[in-house]
Amino acid sequence: MIRVGIDIGGTGIKVGLVNESIQIIREGTVPTVIDIPFEEQVKRIADCVLSTVNSAGLTPDDIESVGIGIPGIASSETGEIIKCTNMGWKHVPFRETFRKFLDKPVFIENDANVAALAESVAGISAGTSSSVFITIGTGIGSGIIINGQIWKGAHGIGGELGHTILDLDGVPCTCGNHGCLERYCSATALIRMAREAVEKHPESAILSIAGGTVSNIEAKTVFDASKAGDPTAVEVYRRYISCLAQAVASVINLLDPEVIVLGGGVSKAGSYLLDPLVREIPQYVLFNDQPLPSVRIAVLGSEAGIIGASMLS
Repeated sequence: MIRVGIDIGGTGIKVGLVNESIQIIREGTVPTVIDIPFEEQVKRIADCVLSTVNSAGLTPDDIESVGIGIPGIASSETGEIIKCTNMGWKHVPFRETFRKFLDKPVFIENDANVAALAESVAGISAGTSSSVFITIGTGIGSGIIINGQIWKGAHGIGGELGHTILDLDGVPCTCGNHGCLERYCSATALIRMAREAVEKHPESAILSIAGGTVSNIEAKTVFDASKAGDPTAVEVYRRYISCLAQAVASVINLLDPEVIVLGGGVSKAGSYLLDPLVREIPQYVLFNDQPLPSVRIAVLGSEAGIIGASMLS
């Protein structure tokens, strides 16, 4: 038997067949299309699953279950997707509709929770009973695993680390609040800090690495300039690490998990991100004379969405 994992993305939807050894044995993709009726959207996804199964020499009878990771929230009880902005879905009966085209058990979960589950089952935090996954990209996503299970709160909306508030009078957030953690710890935040810095210091290597164009500055630009010793980049980098250290320390103070896993685009900086972060975290932890959770870089990358979704039950 196989499990199907579906990763709903803004530009593409990935389908993977996962065997009992938690290995992806076949993948398929379909472009994300939002300007068609909901039922047609679901049918395209189901058709992609069926064609992927067929290409692997299998049949629908070989499917044990179907799991879907979405950038939004859903009801595990009803199978309703409550909100998924990327697809234009709001209070839509996904499970009921999907089963018209493929009648298998269907499970739906937030994509950060799915990635957290994947790392805890088959990734860097495998073998632990508690972990927190933090994905550092355009925003900050997070997933909490307690006793090997996703923890999402009493109403299915827990684990939103990116929208905890660091500064009540801080940077406006897309959610409508001010000073949300993702306004200081995401890749978007690092880019904003760098752009503000080069306005004051146009001689910075940040700008030269970006080809003299402010809009070309990326997170990697800051890391590269900092590694080269550029004073402005070093200052931006230190400020960013400090914000991220405070975020991780807050997770430790609140939950004290065994492991904290960092994923997303910024985590590709590897030890250049991790080493100074681990050094700074203890100063913000209340009981820093006790053993602290290890902080590790995620290892599953783009496969986490498929693997984690396939493990939903």
